[in-house]
Amino acid sequence: MSNEMRLFSVTNERPLAKKISEKLGIPLCEVELQKFSDGEVKINIGRSVRGMNCYVVQSMDANVNERIMEMLIMIDALKRASAASITLIIPYYGYARQDRKARSREPITAKLIANLMQEAGATRLISVDLHAAQIQGFFNIPIDHISAVPLLANHLVDAYGDEDVVIVAPDHSGVVRARRVADRLDAPIAILNRKPRPNEKEISSVIGQVEGKLAIVVDDIIDTAYRATTSCDKLLSEGASGVVMCATHAVLAGNAADRLDQSAIKEIVLTDSIDLPAEKMSDKMTLISISGMLAKAINGVQENKSLHPLF
Repeated sequence: MSNEMRLFSVTNERPLAKKISEKLGIPLCEVELQKFSDGEVKINIGRSVRGMNCYVVQSMDANVNERIMEMLIMIDALKRASAASITLIIPYYGYARQDRKARSREPITAKLIANLMQEAGATRLISVDLHAAQIQGFFNIPIDHISAVPLLANHLVDAYGDEDVVIVAPDHSGVVRARRVADRLDAPIAILNRKPRPNEKEISSVIGQVEGKLAIVVDDIIDTAYRATTSCDKLLSEGASGVVMCATHAVLAGNAADRLDQSAIKEIVLTDSIDLPAEKMSDKMTLISISGMLAKAINGVQENKSLHPLF
């Protein structure tokens, strides 16, 4: 296999891809993206990739269906151009929330997307804070599941390390993530006990002591922001002195950004796993870049080094 590599973004205007390119000291290869009148995507790669190790940066966002098609067409273009390997860097894995059949006649879309990537020709995947770690088992290609939790925790230690804090899991499935942050801050944890669907926004109780403490809610995704704002309201009603929200993936669909800005949340700590437009940013938000972490992962794969420190 060639030791040469090419770095791609489906469009060179993606800020995260540009940052990764700068960290690696490797320019993004030119990609011509066009659309037919009916919305079909056409891609042309500007340089030869024959025998090269190709790395494609493509995170999902609120237009997840369009991003998936761009990614699949990009993989196909690279495969037909005789790339030696195609590694996908997908910080936010779209459709990951449907990772099992919770009820009869439901799809498992996380598995479907995994099948599409592999069938298109991807040879490896790098992703960040999957909604469920078990999604790794849907792949028959190597997958590196790295975590932004240490980056978030470092910020929280610097900003709130001297305060009386409690780390809060927004539901029972988020306890492991909350525990990792709590260990870094040497803080206790609490859990928000939510009622099952369709009343998932309703919180029946808080498990743990939050009164008089700064509550730091740790989640993986902020989508509509209903879970974030209802968590804040419940914690304040239980006597928390303030609420900080942190999450890896800021989908912020619809008017979620406005909902967060108008809430009583003190600070919202996010990563740039999803490229946020300027109109969705606010003074409450702190954005932490994962570009350095992803650059290290790409470099490790290229040079056959262990990625263990990034897990």
